[in-house]
Amino acid sequence: MTAVTPGVLACSVRGCGEALTRHDRAYRCSHGHTFDVARSGYLNLLQPQDRRSTAAGDSAAAVSARARLLAHGVGASILAGIVSRAAALDLPPDPVVADLGCGSGDALAALAALRPIRGVGIDLSTAAITHAVKQSAGRSWTDDVVLTWVVANADRRLPLRDGSVQLVLSLNARRNPAECARVLAPDGFLVVAVPASDDLVELRERVQGTRVTRDRSKSRRVTATYIPLLAPILLVDIDVVAVESDQDRRLHTTQHRPNSHQISSKVHMQKRRGEVSKLLTHTRRRQP
Repeated sequence: MTAVTPGVLACSVRGCGEALTRHDRAYRCSHGHTFDVARSGYLNLLQPQDRRSTAAGDSAAAVSARARLLAHGVGASILAGIVSRAAALDLPPDPVVADLGCGSGDALAALAALRPIRGVGIDLSTAAITHAVKQSAGRSWTDDVVLTWVVANADRRLPLRDGSVQLVLSLNARRNPAECARVLAPDGFLVVAVPASDDLVELRERVQGTRVTRDRSKSRRVTATYIPLLAPILLVDIDVVAVESDQDRRLHTTQHRPNSHQISSKVHMQKRRGEVSKLLTHTRRRQP
């Protein structure tokens, strides 16, 4: 694991929060708190009070199953749509990008393939972070790409310094508005993905026998939780249509992205079709 930009990672010991710096195979803060880099290459900043079990987060079996699904194309077009939008944002050179609930690190890896970044992937699951380390180690990156993988609870205080991140991705984790606002730089961006009403509708049809849609997006409520801290910029709808091939019966996806528009006081969620549909919201940190 290459050291992330100094001044980004923060000590996770309760009441500390000082900057962590790399010293050979460990990170250390000015108060002497030390965190060893695991043999596989990740940094564990998870504190006992931030987990409910010794095996917190997704299991190795769940991580492996999700990787197989993505390898067959399930969710690939959603990932590509979100990453392409993130890559097009007006960010400084070599921005620090934090992916909260990064899982196997697919979003950070895809973004790093499009532009140089200093990425920090944070997940509660040691199995997911281990998978992310192995996956990223097997790819050839330019010298401008640095990816750091951290085991921590993104629902609690993030192990990141105030104002140190130019782009925060919140795609799969539970949302943490206050912490996102704290770690974002003044001109930073937050990208949030929210499931549409017919997310996984095909699976529900197979299990329940009917295509029941649910208002899982809660778009107005989600937007409202961020507005006191972050200024909304735009709303992007990514519509995904899943087609089953008669030849190999694998899921293939095509993507259609409607024109983006400015968020008004009333956000309208249109009906979606497809494998997985998500609403993508960009927000920029409010100037003090």
